[in-house]
Amino acid sequence: MDSCCTPLRPTSAEPAAPVTAAKTDVPGFNRIRAGDTAGMVLLPGGEFLMGNEGDYGFAADGEGPVHPVRLTPFWMDATTVTNDQFNAFINATGYRTESERFGWSFVFFGHLPPARQNGTERVRVVGSEWWCRVEGASWRRPEGPGSHLKNRRHHPVVHVSWNDALAYCAWAGKRLPTEAEWEYAARGGLVQKRYPWGDDLEPEGKHRMNVWQGVFPTQNTLADGHFGPAPAKSYRANAHGLYQMTGNVWEWCWDFFATNTYPRPPALRLDPAGPAKPDSAQPRRVMRGGSYLCHASYCNRYRVDARSSNTPDSATTNLGFRCVRDV
Repeated sequence: MDSCCTPLRPTSAEPAAPVTAAKTDVPGFNRIRAGDTAGMVLLPGGEFLMGNEGDYGFAADGEGPVHPVRLTPFWMDATTVTNDQFNAFINATGYRTESERFGWSFVFFGHLPPARQNGTERVRVVGSEWWCRVEGASWRRPEGPGSHLKNRRHHPVVHVSWNDALAYCAWAGKRLPTEAEWEYAARGGLVQKRYPWGDDLEPEGKHRMNVWQGVFPTQNTLADGHFGPAPAKSYRANAHGLYQMTGNVWEWCWDFFATNTYPRPPALRLDPAGPAKPDSAQPRRVMRGGSYLCHASYCNRYRVDARSSNTPDSATTNLGFRCVRDV
């Protein structure tokens, strides 16, 4: 994955304490049928066409071939997990996120005060200098020291790693969606469309998601009303009743990432949960949906069929998650 989307923690970073609740060393997948379904939407499952072979995707991401998938019914959070919801988890468990234990996280440079954009407390990512390693940045302080969650209670929680997301899921009696479940949910019943509402990015000139407007990374016109993450219900839901499946923040999925995941030749898959093991020495997990930093000029991944990935300990200011539960 290129770091324009979400940078990864360097392998030389001091490892955080083990996340015992997440069992990240076990690739097995377990169904969860006992959690609370408040705030969730029941999806009927069934068969759909997954993937993309159009000229607007990225072959290197393994978006094709298009193939049929059949899913059993499941529940999904109507929105990404919000700061309010994550705070309840922290208060109940005392959990400390990996960013808090590492002592830093990645922040988009445009969200830092001008005096701090070139300060000693941050280091820019080589090749993607709009990303800064900021000491003290975490879910509580999204832009680092001096920032806070005031007026952001209903925004998606960010600066959460895949491991952090699994810990939340374990507490909530839920799990992360598989990549297939996520794409099925995002499509909202539409067949082979780019976005949850169709093929037009801005139907009738109206913004339907939070992505970069203008010239990335130096000019954002704010035409869609947002410079950073938007509240979790800022735009209308798709036909399944799910909010902001594309844009706003990337969302973690359960699956190991591999570019050869989809069957060749295309064949029906039943409730797939991704590869049984990673395909590289540095395992990555799937991310879906794109974010407020995506722009057609470099990261056209704010589509229902687009894929990306990151290491499970990585966290940024444009990466969150939502949960599912089995019926």
